This record gives sequence, C-alpha cells and structure tokens, in this order.
Amino acid sequence: MRHIIYLLLIISFALSACLPSAGNISAGGSDITPLYLSDTSSPAPATATIEWFPATATWTPIPTIAPGATLQPFPGLGAQVCLDDFSDLKAWTLARPASSGGNNIILDRNRLTLAINVSPATLASMNTGLLLTDFYAEMTISVNRCFGADDYGVLFRAANQAFGYRFLLNCSGNVRVERVRDSITIHLQDWLPSGDAPIGAPGQVKMGVWASGVEMRFFLNGRYQFTVIDPLFKSGSLGVYASSSSPDGLSVSFSDLTVNSVDYLSPTPSPTPSKTPTPSRTPRPTP
Repeated sequence: MRHIIYLLLIISFALSACLPSAGNISAGGSDITPLYLSDTSSPAPATATIEWFPATATWTPIPTIAPGATLQPFPGLGAQVCLDDFSDLKAWTLARPASSGGNNIILDRNRLTLAINVSPATLASMNTGLLLTDFYAEMTISVNRCFGADDYGVLFRAANQAFGYRFLLNCSGNVRVERVRDSITIHLQDWLPSGDAPIGAPGQVKMGVWASGVEMRFFLNGRYQFTVIDPLFKSGSLGVYASSSSPDGLSVSFSDLTVNSVDYLSPTPSPTPSKTPTPSRTPRPTP
C-alpha cells in the first residue's frame, strides 16, 4: 500500500514538470509563444442596404415658345411700272455717249457709268421721266474700280443731288442710308458691314429700295438689310451717285433698272411717350 502511494506521487511530479508555464518557455534555445484565439466579441460592420429602384427627378416639360411674326419683305408689291435698259441717252441727266477726259457720266452698251478719274469728286445723274411715291426699285451695279472709303449707290425720292435720300455702299463692304436736304447730309442708318456688299473691285451687287409712306426697306441681292423711318421726302425721282477721294478714283456702272408699284399702308410709328418735367422752385437770392 505504501509503495502504491509513492508511485502515484512520482507520477504526479513527472506530469507537472511536462506542463508549460504561462510565459514563454525556452526549449533548445528557441522561444515558444503560446497560441491564443482572436477576440471575436466585436460585431462585424453592417453591410449597406442596396437600393434597387432609386427615386428619379420628376420630368419637367419644356415650355413652348410662340414663334414671332416673320417679316414679309415686299408687302403690297404690285405691277411693274418701269423697265429701263439704259439705252436712252436723254433719260439720264449729264449722260454722254463717250468719255471726254477727266470725270465722266457715260451711257453706252446699256450701262450708265460714273467714272471719277480726277479726285476728289462727286458725280450724280437723275432719271428724267420718273416721279415715284410708293414703289420698289432695283438696279444692278458693277464695280470696276473702287478703293477704301469711296462710295456709290442709288438716289430715291430725290429732286436732285441736293434734295433726297441716298442708299450707299462703300468700297470696304459697308452700307449706309442718308437724307440730303439743301446739301446738308444726315445719316439715317450709319455705316454697317454687310456680307452682300462688294469689297473693292471687281464686284457686282443688286441694290433694292422698297418705300411706302414713312417706311423704307433696303435690300442687297434680294436680301433684307434694315428698315429706316423718315417722313421728310414723300416722292421724287431715282438717280445714281458716286463719290471718291482716293488717288486712284472710282468707276461704277449701273444697269437693269426695274420699278414696281407698292400698295401698302405702312403703319405710322407710335411716338415715344416722354415725361413732362416738373418745374423746380427757383431759389431766392441770398441777401
């Protein structure tokens, strides 16, 4: 019995020697680190909820824009009242059949040519058989020699060069409308660039004037350019015009004049209302 107790004690001591301590145990010069399970007590991060059918913005209809009134370029255009092929020398003032040197107005081969060879100078010729009120007139201009600010064009509702309207182009491709009264010029539309106006020479352009009452519309190659309102001259004849100040002068030819009647009542523009000024009190002089 005693031997059995001793044997059990020896076995228990041997087993306790084989158990590792809580710290690191050196065995053959190597550190043995005990393994521990990771802490899984913290909850896993939540996964975002997928929104399979997200809300979309409400569709807003595009507002409908009402179209504006389209300009009718030639309202009231009537029958042709004049067709001038520039064959009658007596139909144009100061016209000659051939050049006499210097500056000339020459009617030849169905063209009326204004040639300024000595500048500065201005030339004009009036049709002797026309008296127009409301009309549409169109004329072809061939530019033979042209430089810089030199200009040329059509006179209308004119008594002569000193009284009437001028529809002008210059050699830089600009267009202008003037009123001339007793040789005093006032621009109703100042120089404005136009893609239809020839720049320099050679070139060709068809100039058109539509006039009804106080309203006047202007065209180049059949394309509308702008409108001018002026009540001064109500009727007159047609003419041609050229002015040059460049050293090389100017030469332009006019042909194929057509005139149509216009039966149209142009609306009178409403006057712009103005506020009546309130008179201020005159201060008394300080004694």
